[in-house]
Amino acid sequence: MARILVVDDSQTERYMLGEYLSQGGHMVFQSDSGEDCLAKIKEIKPDLVVMDVVMPGLNGFQATRILHRTPETQNIPVLLCTTKDKETDRVWGLRQGACEYLTKPVRKEELLAMIDGCLKR
Repeated sequence: MARILVVDDSQTERYMLGEYLSQGGHMVFQSDSGEDCLAKIKEIKPDLVVMDVVMPGLNGFQATRILHRTPETQNIPVLLCTTKDKETDRVWGLRQGACEYLTKPVRKEELLAMIDGCLKR
């Protein structure tokens, strides 16, 4: 069981992702923004972050880059989970430090497989 922080400005998306992750045996924490994620991550100490990209304020690309460049959080894998489905977005997300890039709508099996892959790296 991994401790996973789900970051999405949509309450519906947080709920759905949380359900999938709970059914997969993971402990789920939630955050509604990039800024909130950065504040909570030090107290939660998650094993992995599932991060939306399109959020007001600090977007998922920016938050991922900050996490990846900060010594205390650089080893926490980030799986970007977004509606942005262009190849350039995927490449950019991976360049910011994401371990995987998943486009919505999310299939439970694909999400859980990507999380397993990120946790094994």
